[in-house]
Amino acid sequence: MSADDVPDPPSRPSRAGRDLRAAIGVGVVLGAAVILSLLMVRFVFIGIAAAAALVSTIELAHAVRRAAGIRVSLAPVLIGGQAMMWLSWPFGLRGILISFAITVLGCLVWRFRNGIEGYVRDVTASVFTVAYVPLFTAFAAMLVRPEDGAFRVLVFLICVVASDTGGYASGVLFGKHPMAPVISPKKSWEGFAGSMIGGVLAGVLSVWLLLDGQWWMGALVGAALVCSATIGDLMESVIKRDLGIKDMGNLLPGHGGLMDRMDSLLPSAPLAWMMLFWLIPG
Repeated sequence: MSADDVPDPPSRPSRAGRDLRAAIGVGVVLGAAVILSLLMVRFVFIGIAAAAALVSTIELAHAVRRAAGIRVSLAPVLIGGQAMMWLSWPFGLRGILISFAITVLGCLVWRFRNGIEGYVRDVTASVFTVAYVPLFTAFAAMLVRPEDGAFRVLVFLICVVASDTGGYASGVLFGKHPMAPVISPKKSWEGFAGSMIGGVLAGVLSVWLLLDGQWWMGALVGAALVCSATIGDLMESVIKRDLGIKDMGNLLPGHGGLMDRMDSLLPSAPLAWMMLFWLIPG
């Protein structure tokens, strides 16, 4: 066999359990798409967020059906989720809340088709799905509405990415003390410290440079988003352990499903919207 015939060695997962090269490549592509949309026509970001919510909702619904036999009322959940995303643009919070209420009603009625058995279980899962994914994502879409909306979205994303990156690096290098061993054995307090350092620094710099805010505002935003991102990561870990699955899907090489990348962003979106408009009114 010649040297040219020797197959390339398979990519190895990192110490944290990922194919690191694939994960970085996918992250760069996704990040570039979001940044380009914000810098060119900022409202395109709503379409990207709506598409992410759609795919993530389908992944979550299929995961609970596959693992636990729970039937999410997918049609009203998907339609209502998209309504929340797109009505957030002209109508803001009112559009989101009205769409959510109508979607919940739609889930209650849609489930009539499958009879009585499991009705409460399936409707509960449907309402949980629509609240967890599109409702939270709609707050990210609302960040883009004001004139400086592109920069608000960038602050939100930069802080969460810095939190994830700082936590990942610090956890891999120094992680010894588990933060929640039953829920997520690889998540450590050392990793959380790295997340806090990365997130606060990112918040200070991004709020100061992009939104002309004070340094302490950025520190508050960064620290809050580190906490919400960590909670979001733990929340999805609980869900996956309860369902007995490793990933929500396999759409993204090195990441799993798209839902597996949305975990820290979802609970951070409403918090970012609230804090940024409280500290720096649009």
